[in-house]
Amino acid sequence: MAGTQQPRILVCNDDGYFSEGLRALVDAVSPLGEVWVVAPDREQSAASHAISLWRPLRLTEVRERWFSVDGTPADSAYLAIHHLLKDDRPKIMVSGINHGANLADDVNYSGTVAAAREAALLGIPSIAFSLVSRAPFDFTHAARFARSLVAAALAQPQLPSRMLLSVNVPSGEPRGYAITRLGRHSYGYDVVEKEDPRGRKYYWIGGSTYAHEDLPGSDCNAVHDERLISVTPLNFELTDTPMLKDLAGWTLEGFPGAGRGGD
Repeated sequence: MAGTQQPRILVCNDDGYFSEGLRALVDAVSPLGEVWVVAPDREQSAASHAISLWRPLRLTEVRERWFSVDGTPADSAYLAIHHLLKDDRPKIMVSGINHGANLADDVNYSGTVAAAREAALLGIPSIAFSLVSRAPFDFTHAARFARSLVAAALAQPQLPSRMLLSVNVPSGEPRGYAITRLGRHSYGYDVVEKEDPRGRKYYWIGGSTYAHEDLPGSDCNAVHDERLISVTPLNFELTDTPMLKDLAGWTLEGFPGAGRGGD
């Protein structure tokens, strides 16, 4: 009967369909519904929200309800929702568990968060899970929390269709969890210049030193200072509302102004 059908749960990631974190997340949420996995065929860390508009994508069935895509994390979510599951859309989408942090500004670069963001843009409530650790990874506590949070989400009478949560789990056993906002941090801004055997210069970008600002209530403080799991709700409103008024006061020679947006 339709009323007893298990909810469909879509699982994506950016570390690839073979990753340990993905398998841990699948195992965690499998008791909660009918799980479908659609994930990139290779690691796509820091792929952000890129989608493939200028080349075809190949979808490979690895096993029942488990697919790899030769594209980005956002491609995976798009293909799953608009193709594989178009006739029976998932109730919720989960992404991860990422092999590393997605705190503060990381959400702008993260393929893990981008996969969840794409699903949320398409009307599927979504949660991105990340483990703030380096290898060797132990996903035990992150998976246990993922099961609990997804179960709580599925128990709600109705979720916002564009719900997007970013979850970061500290390494080791957490003290609990906190609802947080995005913090501010830096990995440094190193540019390492080297030379290849043919004398051509090449560059490695990205720093190797970490520091975060002390912002009470932030995801960085929760994870690093308090050893709490951070749960950060994200949205899609990028308009800088205070700047609307400032821009309306600018004078552009040769162009009449039409007032402030929304007026």
